[in-house]
Amino acid sequence: MSLRDSLLNRSKAFNLPFNHWEISNPLTKDMIKELQNVSISEAPRSFDGTRAADGGGDGIDGKLRVFLEKDNANLLPYGHQLIEDLRNKEVIDLIEENIKKKVTNSFIRIEYIADRKGFWLKPHTDIKEKLMTMMLFINPHNESEQLGTDFYDSEMKLVKTVPYKHNTGYYFASGGNTWHGLEKKEIKIERRCMQINYVTFPTSWPVKK
Repeated sequence: MSLRDSLLNRSKAFNLPFNHWEISNPLTKDMIKELQNVSISEAPRSFDGTRAADGGGDGIDGKLRVFLEKDNANLLPYGHQLIEDLRNKEVIDLIEENIKKKVTNSFIRIEYIADRKGFWLKPHTDIKEKLMTMMLFINPHNESEQLGTDFYDSEMKLVKTVPYKHNTGYYFASGGNTWHGLEKKEIKIERRCMQINYVTFPTSWPVKK
């Protein structure tokens, strides 16, 4: 199993409330272990409905997540395997066909995320620099499946919750109608996940087809 195999062979398309694709078994056992064990700060924080502005809305980023970059890639070797999957020509061809955007000559951004008690996300669309948004879930603590991502229509009506199932995920093309978030729900221990984007700004991981 790998992210490449999941994207090519274990994905399912949906069109409500916007086009998106759900995938199954994208992570190997080693990748799951790495995502589960990466150290993310447990310092107290207050949440304001955004991911970056935790800590009382002070805009200090990085408390909830760890970005994979060259300076820590030696500590996160299986994350680097995901980079290679996302650079694969078949994967790029498939994603470009599905999201109707070119990702060649973009960059890959990967972040390891630990959402804890009190965390929520107001409905939002992603910044224009994100070409594609992908989220991969692991659920080692048997948290509620309702902790998946909530999708909304243009009137902010909740249409769908992608289930928070272990070793599953989804992706979509970032755009003006892709409203998503996380309603205020009970997180008992931790909502651990990984966000992957093709982006237009530089990271350590350029994409060449």
